Amino acid sequence: MKKSASAHWQGGLKDGKGRLSTESGALKDQPYGFNTRFEGAPGTNPEELLGAAHAGCFSMALSMMLGEAGFTAERIDTHADVSLEKLADGFAITAVHLTLRAAVPGADAATFQAIADKAKAGCPVSRVLNARITLDATLE
Repeated sequence: MKKSASAHWQGGLKDGKGRLSTESGALKDQPYGFNTRFEGAPGTNPEELLGAAHAGCFSMALSMMLGEAGFTAERIDTHADVSLEKLADGFAITAVHLTLRAAVPGADAATFQAIADKAKAGCPVSRVLNARITLDATLE
């Protein structure tokens, strides 16, 4: 199975403009640039898209693993904070912090945490990243 996305860029780093699109059409020519990535201007950037992908992937992996353990979540809400830092040799994504809030009837805190940790380690997006990935999981 393959999924695809594309980026188009014109110009230099600071004065250039780009567009991002996905095969599904969820993004179609979504503008991005230096200002949306590094200066807080409105618009998208690769880091927030990576965060969305990671949060979505983790939530689905958690749902699957909860099901394998005999639980069904009423809800799973995951927020991903992606850290982009300037290093001596350029910029790098150095960490992703996942914050999870979930309602899982019948699950105790220790079981929930163990399954959440397993999902964090096992979701395909976690596995592709070389960044340190952390997780705060709260059973509600």
